[in-house]
Amino acid sequence: MELDAFLELLTPRGQKALGEAAELAGGDPVKAATTLRKTYDATLTSAALTQAGLRERAKAKFGDDAGRMYFTPHGLEQSTRAAVAAHRSRRLSDLVPPAGARVVDACCGIGGDALALALAGYTVEAVDADPLTAAVAAANADALGLSGRISVRTADAAEVTPEDHDALFADPARRTGKGRTFDPLAYSPPWPVVLELAARAPVACLKVAPGIPYEFIPESAETEWVSYRGEVKEAAIWLGGTRPGRRATLLPGGDTMASGGDAAVAPAGPLGRYVYEPDGAAIRAHLVAEVARMVDGRLADPMIAYITGDEPVDTPWASRFLVEEALPFSLKRLRAVLRAREIGNVTIKKRGSAVDIDRLRQDLRLSGDKSAVIILTRVMNDPYALLCHPSPPA
Repeated sequence: MELDAFLELLTPRGQKALGEAAELAGGDPVKAATTLRKTYDATLTSAALTQAGLRERAKAKFGDDAGRMYFTPHGLEQSTRAAVAAHRSRRLSDLVPPAGARVVDACCGIGGDALALALAGYTVEAVDADPLTAAVAAANADALGLSGRISVRTADAAEVTPEDHDALFADPARRTGKGRTFDPLAYSPPWPVVLELAARAPVACLKVAPGIPYEFIPESAETEWVSYRGEVKEAAIWLGGTRPGRRATLLPGGDTMASGGDAAVAPAGPLGRYVYEPDGAAIRAHLVAEVARMVDGRLADPMIAYITGDEPVDTPWASRFLVEEALPFSLKRLRAVLRAREIGNVTIKKRGSAVDIDRLRQDLRLSGDKSAVIILTRVMNDPYALLCHPSPPA
């Protein structure tokens, strides 16, 4: 989408086209385009249909507000889910009370985090290097009635002055011309620039990919991995006002757990009746030992983040499976057990196993009307297949 086409969407004529596009969304795209072209030119038709489609996709992140907001494809992909952004704003309010406080959002994207900060009571200066993206962020502030708290301008993140604000938020772009990047040095702006900005801010929060290599995390930071409904969405690096360490947070429930210093080590022991799969946020935060203590469990292998135990203990920090059979890994034996149990549908999980899941699924040649979970892992360094079923709440 070009900037001029987006700006036309904000005009009365553009709003009318967008409303008509929303009514046609979900139907035949050729018919929708043909219908709109009877009234509008090709550029406005394309912009309206694209925006209507993005709004529909955005409902998963922004709920009902998505129907009033504006997006770009990349901006929507990288934008923070509203519930996660709200959580982060609440955490910031514990460090910097919102009343009269100013936050600079150095890489604002389509404005998701700026909106959450403004809703929490902060005055936000939002900056993005891309003129279209900055225009979208400004339109979102206006659409949600927050333009009085959010100012948006087009500028490079390196041009902001964190020292003139009470806090810095930065979400560097993690895409290049070749697609998504996992190398912080390829972020835009690059990681050294982001850290330099953070060093000049009284308090800083840096949003990064959850798989950020640990060596890129400053020793003085508290790093928080956030999981939303069981999926790790991001990591937030907090600098200033927090204790160094690691934290895991589960949303939407809000459960949170922090390290007490050096990483604890969970004991290892024999395989029990149950296997617990810790939430990915706890794994990334090196808090598996803490989860093991919660369920009175141990590791079946000292190097694998599966916890085993003898009793069913409920915790939001782990999924629990009842172990029906534990088989030293053998394709032939596993296939025979599944056939004997009439299992034709399996969910396959693995950790510490080199087995190709897709190839295994083909080789099993499943038949039957029952279901099971297969966990491929190691038990005291030996490869195992654990035949399991989800364990209901105790």
